[in-house]
Amino acid sequence: MTASAPARMIAFQGHPGAYSDLACRQAYPELTTLPCETFEDTFAAVREGRAGLGMIPIENSLAGRVADIHHLLPESGLHIIAEHFQRVVHNLLAPKGAKLADLKTVASHVQALSQCRKTIRTLGLKLVVRADTAGAAAEIAAAGDKTAAAIASTLAAEIYGLDILKESMEDAEHNTTRFIIMAREPLDPDPAAGSIVTSLVFRVRSVPAALYKALGGFATNGVNITKLESYILDGAFTVAQFYADIEGHPDQRPVRLALEELSFFSNEVRILGVYPASPFRAAPR
Repeated sequence: MTASAPARMIAFQGHPGAYSDLACRQAYPELTTLPCETFEDTFAAVREGRAGLGMIPIENSLAGRVADIHHLLPESGLHIIAEHFQRVVHNLLAPKGAKLADLKTVASHVQALSQCRKTIRTLGLKLVVRADTAGAAAEIAAAGDKTAAAIASTLAAEIYGLDILKESMEDAEHNTTRFIIMAREPLDPDPAAGSIVTSLVFRVRSVPAALYKALGGFATNGVNITKLESYILDGAFTVAQFYADIEGHPDQRPVRLALEELSFFSNEVRILGVYPASPFRAAPR
């Protein structure tokens, strides 16, 4: 097997077989996946030219936002160029020959455990938190303990030679993770070609009703905000930064006017990416 050129690589956080690995393969089947230890390492792989793209999970329909991502994105030096929605099907994996009735523990990433908590409680298993799902699968495969299981993907079961004792462990059928795809260079999609998403971060001035006034421009100009989250930046809990996804391109007049009004009431507005909306957003539910 020959090494792939960096431009043909897509980096993700986790071990081979992680859900991010699976998402990369489904969204970009022509690329070779590059596992990275941390989110910071994933960003660095793209920034330093070891991978052409990086795929990062940003939120899940059951467990909410992925911890640390909003802090890391603005400092990554990269740009969001696409999004991908991945239906997550969790599987209970165990060493060959293990039986469901003999299991005592289940290991996985905290997000995966959270997404399966009702099923895990029904099975009476003790939770073991690990750094990622595929790493948990690799660990139980190496240990060979038939009382220990992991929650991971079918890809992880294939890679590490594990049995699938129970499929669809997740507590809800809509369990879906939204990923963003990062690159060194920004994208400037044509608004006439289809729906556009603009992702940005901003800080509001420390005055009464600042956030209300800052967001007023989106309402008066008819710009839809599809995601808005805040997080604290300083130890004094006095400075908050906001992450937002909005519909539209900054060159479109309503978006341009809304961003101008936002800038008037904000200490800083930074565009993280302008990219085509995933077809998943328009799909019937």
